[in-house]
Amino acid sequence: MSREPADPLGLDFLIRAGAVHSMTGETYRSVGTRGPEIVAVSADADGLDDLADGHTVVVEAGDLTVLPAFADSHEHLMEASRNTLLVPVDKARSVAEFTRIVAAAARAAAPGEWILTSIDWHESNLAENRVPTLAELDAAAPDHPVLARRGGHFAVVNSAALAAAGIAADTPDPPGGKIGRLADGSRDGTLEGGAVYQVAAFAPGPGREELAAALGTGSAAYAALGVGTIREAMTSLDELAAYQDARERELLQVRARLMLRVGNEQTTDEATALIRGLGARSGFGDDWLRIWGLKLVLDGGVEGAAMEQPYANDPGNSGHLNWDPAAMTKVCAEAAQRSWKIGTHAVGDRALRTLLDVYEAVVAQVGPVPPWTLVIEHGMVSDAALRDRAVRGGFGVTVQHPVLWNMASEMLVTWGPERTQRVTPLDQWLAAGADLAAGTDIVRPFNPMINVWGMTTRGTKSAGIQGPEHAIDVATALRLYTVGTAELLGEAGRLGSVTPGKLADLVAYPLDPLAASPDDLPGLTPAFTMVGGRATHDPDKRLAQ
Repeated sequence: MSREPADPLGLDFLIRAGAVHSMTGETYRSVGTRGPEIVAVSADADGLDDLADGHTVVVEAGDLTVLPAFADSHEHLMEASRNTLLVPVDKARSVAEFTRIVAAAARAAAPGEWILTSIDWHESNLAENRVPTLAELDAAAPDHPVLARRGGHFAVVNSAALAAAGIAADTPDPPGGKIGRLADGSRDGTLEGGAVYQVAAFAPGPGREELAAALGTGSAAYAALGVGTIREAMTSLDELAAYQDARERELLQVRARLMLRVGNEQTTDEATALIRGLGARSGFGDDWLRIWGLKLVLDGGVEGAAMEQPYANDPGNSGHLNWDPAAMTKVCAEAAQRSWKIGTHAVGDRALRTLLDVYEAVVAQVGPVPPWTLVIEHGMVSDAALRDRAVRGGFGVTVQHPVLWNMASEMLVTWGPERTQRVTPLDQWLAAGADLAAGTDIVRPFNPMINVWGMTTRGTKSAGIQGPEHAIDVATALRLYTVGTAELLGEAGRLGSVTPGKLADLVAYPLDPLAASPDDLPGLTPAFTMVGGRATHDPDKRLAQ
């Protein structure tokens, strides 16, 4: 049995389980919690009985396997929560249904009001497997600007939205973005990269109070899937205030570690002034809400990733870089000197090469930095030389199989089969000695067990198995998704494993993921989730007093 120093108080919860996997190599049969922390574990189901007293809730869970709650290294909880307040086009299964939902929202809206849709839709869920056209959105809402973002790097809009944003037929593409056009040069209603934010800047969204309440709803949906911590992948200062409101109102059901956005639309002086004026640095906050660091975006998503070789479906296009490397180096060096951690979105191999140039230049200027200070977000397309450079530099990588799961069909068309099959090669990153932390980046509550299944099979939603040689085993996948993220956060002493003295963030399943068939993982959902010693998901009242 392992326990903290003797304390006269009893346990709040004593969980007797079929198995308790610590994620550091040990397997127990019982775990005890007091307040927000784990205080004892035992290899025997009854090994902690002497710590129980009259107020202890004894949870008979011999049919369950307990793990540390998942810690998502890269997800957009704010966007997923905001989705609950927007027009739900994610429910559409055809273009006609999509436009009907938009038209209904327009009829209910005030004259001229913007129609903002949820951003967790995808054309692969539509029967036609395409996005709505500008003409179709014009017909659905001729008198309302429509902004239908899809994820963080792509959107479709109607003519009224383009007009409201001042985008005319001859408007040039913004830095790091693209205004979609037809063969005759007319606009087709698609926006990529910086063009999305160019239009979104004119679209008023939900207010701070609404966002705080939505964070409560959104975080509960993640907790129901076994998530205990989310590293929030991009937050504005206004959104930070909403997060603080949600924390003060005790609405958050998962822990949040925020990344504050530094945009490439700012000048170098403006970006460095923003950093100097933040009045805080990485680590500020508490166990529920803490600032992790800063977020920069170097290239686009599937449609705008900066590649060394042209796109398979567009030989004249190899994506774009959003930052000038010299300017980015100056901004990152300023941040590192002020003890900020930095995570930079880099999807394509040209973006990854450029980011390594920047990070290496920063280290040359400011000197060695602690692990997980300069972080690569995604690094989806890489080669051995780039992976070796990242390891030598001490630059950790956040990895997200769900992006391949969700968008493999688009990758096959845009990037081609060879690049798609080697997206996020976890086996090769690990063989190179890289520090990795697993997450989702799917902008909606996503079952972690589908992610684990994907990492161990390379399975996708609609494009079969892609690059099976890059699969890893279940134990490694779980470790990247728990201990790996705790190390990224600099909180390995508090999160990531079932260990006395760490926070009581636990999830229980009716099957043991380490022993189950891979085919059973995608359908596996929690029997309960506990965060900080309190139930955040308990449908069968297993944790009830």
